[in-house]
Amino acid sequence: MFRLVMAGAQWRDRIGAALGGAIGIGVTAGVSALAGFDRETTILLAAPIGASAVLVFAVPSSPLAQPWRVIGGNGISALVGLAVAWWLGHGALAAGVAVGLAILVMSLTRSLHPPGGGTVLLPVLAPAILAKGLGFVLLPIGVNAVLLTLCGLLVHRFTGHSYPHRVQPAPPAPGLLPEDIDAALEEAGEAFDVSREDLLALLARAEQHAAARRG
Repeated sequence: MFRLVMAGAQWRDRIGAALGGAIGIGVTAGVSALAGFDRETTILLAAPIGASAVLVFAVPSSPLAQPWRVIGGNGISALVGLAVAWWLGHGALAAGVAVGLAILVMSLTRSLHPPGGGTVLLPVLAPAILAKGLGFVLLPIGVNAVLLTLCGLLVHRFTGHSYPHRVQPAPPAPGLLPEDIDAALEEAGEAFDVSREDLLALLARAEQHAAARRG
């Protein structure tokens, strides 16, 4: 059934996410403007940082939205993009190799962050950005990612969400151990955008509600 908001989300969460996104992007866009980037470069930079803002402010509990993912994922992807552009230039082959390598390196460094797939393409698709060299990784990518994360820390103090996300204490789940969650995830053969600890806590609360209903 179609739902207007995600499972577990309240309207105040969505409004808070919208306000947080406005603040975060406003701050990062202001920094890019102060840094003297031209309009074309600023527009290109807006895509990945805007996608990061959606994760940070709309789904702050997601493993993909945590501070290291935002900062490391974008920074590492920028480095990969520069390396591939220096190596292969700006063609379709370079674009494909850049995204593939970014996914691999982010996975190996536990910094997988979907907007990194956009960040890695910037040096490959825009020669003007490649010309900025390693300075592009520090400013604006690195600085903007840090600023967005700091805005997330500040905004979520007011929205009531833990960021960086911490699993809330939950009642024990009778007969259910973390190893059971690991076994079920391995059996499913899929990657889910939720931590093992959050899954265990959610199932424990569900069992508590089911026991109360039966009793």
